[in-house]
Amino acid sequence: MAVTLDDVRQVVADLPRAYEAVVRGRIKFRVGRIVFLAFSRDETEMGFGFPKEEREAYVAAYPDKFFMPGPADLRYHWLEAWTDALGKREMRELVFDAWAMCVPKSVSEAYFSSLPSQASDRAKRT
Repeated sequence: MAVTLDDVRQVVADLPRAYEAVVRGRIKFRVGRIVFLAFSRDETEMGFGFPKEEREAYVAAYPDKFFMPGPADLRYHWLEAWTDALGKREMRELVFDAWAMCVPKSVSEAYFSSLPSQASDRAKRT
């Protein structure tokens, strides 16, 4: 089942310090001035914060799901995915991880510890 912008909005709505913005007609989610998640105008692509050192392996392992960002964004910790290839559970993990890269560790730890055990177990690994 494809992930939609509304699915992502539901996840982001509960994240401390996160908010939605429209920049040049594109939906982006931020913490302060840092963008941790963005959609293409047609909502078929979702970009998100992701460790640079891991992204080539992700793209190689899942080429039908993930792709490298454009040349202008290669310098950032960023990866792109096709929304129709993502499941909702996977999207949640990607959103959580991207958000956690942007907030102080104390904020992410407090948030993840308030979640059911599966999500807080994931937080302990990040």
